[in-house]
Amino acid sequence: MKSNDWLHGFRHSSPYINAHRGRTVVLTLPGDAIAHGNFINIIHDIALLSSLGVRLVVAYGARPQIQARLDSAGLASDFSQGLRVTSEQQLPLVLEAVGGLRAVLESQLSMGLVNSPMHNARIRVSSGNYVVARPVGVLDGTDFGYTGKVRRVDVSGIESLLELGHIVLLPPLGYSPTGDAFNLSYEDVGSQVAAALKAEKLIAFIDGQGVLDNGGELIRELSARQASERLAQETMANENATLLRAACEACVKGVRRAHIISYVDDGALLEELFTRDGSGTLVSGDLYEQIRPAQVEDIGGIIELIQPLEEQGVLIRRSREMLETEIDGFVVAERDGSIVGCAALYQYPDEQAGELSCFAVDPAYRRSGRGDELLAMIEKLARGHGFRKLFVLTTQTEHWFRERGFEPSTVQELPGPKLAAYNTNRNSKVFFKPLN
Repeated sequence: MKSNDWLHGFRHSSPYINAHRGRTVVLTLPGDAIAHGNFINIIHDIALLSSLGVRLVVAYGARPQIQARLDSAGLASDFSQGLRVTSEQQLPLVLEAVGGLRAVLESQLSMGLVNSPMHNARIRVSSGNYVVARPVGVLDGTDFGYTGKVRRVDVSGIESLLELGHIVLLPPLGYSPTGDAFNLSYEDVGSQVAAALKAEKLIAFIDGQGVLDNGGELIRELSARQASERLAQETMANENATLLRAACEACVKGVRRAHIISYVDDGALLEELFTRDGSGTLVSGDLYEQIRPAQVEDIGGIIELIQPLEEQGVLIRRSREMLETEIDGFVVAERDGSIVGCAALYQYPDEQAGELSCFAVDPAYRRSGRGDELLAMIEKLARGHGFRKLFVLTTQTEHWFRERGFEPSTVQELPGPKLAAYNTNRNSKVFFKPLN
């Protein structure tokens, strides 16, 4: 029997296609990705994005290719603070390796074979001196020579090419007003260019799935603050840490989202952009930007989120009519048009207390700190009403609340109206948290 899975997926990708059309996306490709067997599929996916109207900038790296060129010339490589020291003697070889990769990328993006994904693509690729650089200089006694950092980005020059529908290809090189060329970190190029262009997204490729937790599990989402905390733990490999740091910096400077995905997995780029859950790790500037007061239009999404928890007995059942009546007390966490979290604040002004209720987070986002951000928003709203304490009734999540400052209490401590409505059959435990 013929499967129509592709049809269902294609139809449901249309909101994402519409959302990305005309948006600027910066991709960072390490030299290892270009040398990998899956690279041709990444090229095909880049061509598809271009045909869908996505404005693309590709910043590529060349570390293994540079290393191979230096090795063949019998020149030793020195590294310090995660950067290659580039001597005057090595610079021509660096330029040669980088230029060779540029030719490879341009040739791959020029393919148009019949019966291939590139047929009739007719992609125009442009590159040039769009990154102004400065030397790193001397750090801790090490002279980095012709290794540099991004100083300025020619935004108008890049924008003019994007307006013409070109893919802009940026090598890990920068140029100075003195006529010098500098060897740059491609992560720095990608992050700085994405910030300068106010890009919608920065997408970084690595050899793994994304950012992993201490147990080796993929972390689906991090705020820039959470990512910075992970970097401070110094448990990540150098190159992955550099990518995550670049993603954080881009988000702090105004890039809406950064994605860290695999260059090994076929289709990871399309899955990240055109499905709700994506394939890698999303880094966002601030999760508060995705948490907002609920609207009547959100009720369908809230019902879909809380229904499994109602069936498990974790939440009390709420009808659509009840939600419509109480929607002004709800906040929701939204991602790409889908409700992935919700919470409600019920008010007891006579007791200067608020109740946290209907608290739910999609299982896929419980490891990303979404629940903490929803709780923080409810606490903020409660303080805004002048409430001195927040309480919650729970049957199965007492430890989660206790870890966040809620203390066990008794049913008799509930506000009068809540005490009168207390359901003894559920036998919910009561926890209070003072709001300072």
